[in-house]
Amino acid sequence: MAFSQSFTLALALLAVGAQGFTLTSARALPGRRTGLHMTTSADMGIPCTEECALPGFPNMPASVHPGVLTGQAVVDLLEHAKKNGYAIPAVNCVTSSSVNACLEAARRNDAPIIIQFSSGGSQFYAGKGLDNTDYRAAIAGAVSGAYHVRAMAEQYGVPVILHTDHCAKKLLPWMDGMLEASERYYETHGEPLFSSHMIDLSEEPMEENIELCKQYLERMAKMDMMLEMELGITGGEEDGVNNEDVNPEDLYTKPEEVYQVYEALSQVENGRFTVAAAFGNVHGVYAPGNVRLDPEILGNSQVYIADKIGAEEGSKPVLFVFHGGSGSDLSDIRQAIDYGVIKMNIDTDTQWAYWSGIKEFEAKYHDYLQTQIGNPDGEDKPNKKYYDPREPIRSAEASTVERLEQCFKDLRCQNRLGLTPSTPSNVLGPRRGGLPC
Repeated sequence: MAFSQSFTLALALLAVGAQGFTLTSARALPGRRTGLHMTTSADMGIPCTEECALPGFPNMPASVHPGVLTGQAVVDLLEHAKKNGYAIPAVNCVTSSSVNACLEAARRNDAPIIIQFSSGGSQFYAGKGLDNTDYRAAIAGAVSGAYHVRAMAEQYGVPVILHTDHCAKKLLPWMDGMLEASERYYETHGEPLFSSHMIDLSEEPMEENIELCKQYLERMAKMDMMLEMELGITGGEEDGVNNEDVNPEDLYTKPEEVYQVYEALSQVENGRFTVAAAFGNVHGVYAPGNVRLDPEILGNSQVYIADKIGAEEGSKPVLFVFHGGSGSDLSDIRQAIDYGVIKMNIDTDTQWAYWSGIKEFEAKYHDYLQTQIGNPDGEDKPNKKYYDPREPIRSAEASTVERLEQCFKDLRCQNRLGLTPSTPSNVLGPRRGGLPC
C-alpha cells in the first residue's frame, strides 16, 4: 500500500473509531453530564470550568449549550434566530487557525456561530500532499476538522453548528464518507459527529434534486442531523464551482418550487432541513450595484407555503439560508432576515480579511523579513521573532476576528447569548462529544 493510502486509512480509522480503535464511553465524573450525550473533558483528562461548564445561556433555549450542537438543539437555535430576527454567520474554514478565529470572534460578540467546511477546504485541512482519490483526503480532512471544532468550541464558551458546504452530485462520495463517520460516532455517543450537511443539486433537474435530497435526509434523520438543500443556482464562482455564465432566470427561485421542496422533505420522519433558495445571490465580491437581490422571493414563499399548509397568517414555515452575500446592500440582507433567513454564508470577505492580516504584517515588518540575521536595528540582530509563522498567522486571525465583528453586527447577531462579550479565557476543557483515545 502506498504511503498516502496507508496514511489516509490510518487517519480515517482513528477519526471514526473503526475496528481496532475504541472511543471512550460515557462515565460519571464530577462536572460533566452522564449518558450518551457526554463531555470530552473526561475523555481528555482535563477540567471543564468557568464558561466551559455552563449548562446553557441566559438568552438561549435550554437545549443550546457551549460546544457543538446537534439534533433538537440545532432546531431550537435556528428557530430562536428566526423568531428574534437575526441570522448566524456561517464561515468556511480551511485550517485550525481559521476555526480558532471564528470561535474567538463568536465569543467576543457573545454569539453563536456556524463553522463549515467545503470539499476543497476539507482536502486542504488534510494536506494538499495527501492522495484525494475517491475524496479520501477530503473525508479525512472534514472529520479531522470536526474533531478540532469539538475539542475547542467549548473552551471558547460558545454554541457552534458544525456544517459542511456545497456538495454537488459528483461530490456525493465525500458526503457518504462523512455520514459514515457520523454513523460510527452516533453508535457510541448518541449524536452525529457533524450537526448538518449541505447537498447542492441545484444544477440537476428539479425532480432529481428533491428525490436525492429526500433519500439523504432519510439517512440523516436517523441521527437527528439536519440537511441544507439548494434550490435555484447561486451565481459567481466558489471553491472550483463556476456559475458566472448561468442563465439569469436560474438565479431566482419561485415560491411554488420552494413549496415543492417543503412538501417533499416534510414527509421524512424526524426530517430537519433548511432551504438555500436563490434570490439573485452571487458568490464572490462585486462592485456595488452588480448584485441584484430580490428578498421578496423569500417573503412571498413564506406566505405561499403558510397558506398551503394552513399555518397562521404571518408565520414563516421555512428556515432559509443566504448564500453569496458579499457586496450585498445591508438593507437587502436585513430584509432577507426578516423573511426567515437564519444562516448567511461568509467566505469571500473572510478570505480577504485573513490575507489582509498577513499582507499588513509583511508591510509593517518588511525590513525584518528579508534575512534570518540583520535588520534596521543592526547587522547582527536576529529576525526569528518576525518570521516565526505564528506571528503573521496571528495577524491574519486578528484581522479575521475584526471583519467577523462587522458580520455579526450586520446580521443582528451580537449579544445574543446573554453573557458579557469578552476575550475568550483558557478554560481547558471541552464538555461534549467524545474524542479518540
